[in-house]
Amino acid sequence: MTVVTAQPEPAVPPVDQVPGQATSEAEEFWVEPAASADEAPTAAAQNEVTTDEAEQDGDAPRAEPRTEQAEQAEDDAILDDVHADVARDAQDFGAYVRAGGWAFALKVARSVRPGGETAGETPKISAKGFAELAGCSPERVMRYYKAWDKAADDGLVPYFEALAPGQDVELPDSDVWHTYYLSRSSAASERGTAIAAAAEAEGIRPTKALEVAENPTALRAAILADPSTAQAARAALLDRLQEDPALQTELARDIARTDDLKKAVAAETQAAGRIGYVRQIVENGQVKTPAGQTIDAPAELRAEAERHLSLIDELDEGEDTSEWALDAYDSMKDIVAQTIQADPELRRQERRTKFYSSLQKATKVFEELTFDDVDDLDTIYEDDMLQRLQELQEAITTCITALRKAAPGE
Repeated sequence: MTVVTAQPEPAVPPVDQVPGQATSEAEEFWVEPAASADEAPTAAAQNEVTTDEAEQDGDAPRAEPRTEQAEQAEDDAILDDVHADVARDAQDFGAYVRAGGWAFALKVARSVRPGGETAGETPKISAKGFAELAGCSPERVMRYYKAWDKAADDGLVPYFEALAPGQDVELPDSDVWHTYYLSRSSAASERGTAIAAAAEAEGIRPTKALEVAENPTALRAAILADPSTAQAARAALLDRLQEDPALQTELARDIARTDDLKKAVAAETQAAGRIGYVRQIVENGQVKTPAGQTIDAPAELRAEAERHLSLIDELDEGEDTSEWALDAYDSMKDIVAQTIQADPELRRQERRTKFYSSLQKATKVFEELTFDDVDDLDTIYEDDMLQRLQELQEAITTCITALRKAAPGE
């Protein structure tokens, strides 16, 4: 089935017709115009109709899809027409992607004269001469040279003596390039070697660590501006403190000289002690009373300690634990006091322990009141001294009298 479309009138009038003026034939006859351009089906529509009907009738052949072989053949034909310079750039790019810096190190290794060889023994040139031809510094050339030398010692590449100018060899993967190449001259120093070794231990490229070490101002700016960088620096300092006594001393001195830091350290120390008190109840099943005696923790106390400790352990690393520690510590003290009060025997032991503790402290303090090293007592005498000693003597006498009355058999 064929669809016949009406042809629209030409938009441009004949040469002998003036725009806007009808022809003489048009003045005499009126002919019904054909369908307008909007009403006329387009060529695409015509094709759709024809194709649909052909598919229904099964008479028209269908277009076959392109095969991979055909597409490959078309691509090969395009590649055959590529400009030689473009093809060379693509090949060089592919070589660098596969080998990384090894592609440039090979050029140095096969062109720079190894140590011990004179200019007449080989067509190779010195590193300085190679650098002049390359338009870079001899130090940069030697970094590539040393990288190749290290890789040759490990058996990854041939030695310099086995290479001739222009010779190609199989190169290692680009992933191992930064294991041998250090892009900074500072890496050759003892400090640089230590930084590079630490970077490799952390699994990062040595060049990154060396770049940071060479820019302490940039490092300071990053720490001041970025909390995550500051956290990384703090963690690194804590790791270093374990092996650097000098840094420990300097950091402790800085803290002692800063009031805000001293207060923060005191608060954190107190919180850590309270958490340790709760943790000991959970782990050891024992608790220390206010008088200082150690008793077995009741089941109620251990359960409460476990509850508080689980809440503290679930806190984020940077979250403040002081309030949680205080709440747990106060809860433990209340339960311990209730336990002592509910047990008469335990209450007597607590009072006895408390008395002995106070007596030992008083004895130690009084023993320090000695006049053996004073030649002339009149030089230190004060009326207040004598009055206080007399009051102390009266308190001791009263205490002795009370104890004698409480002694068995009295």
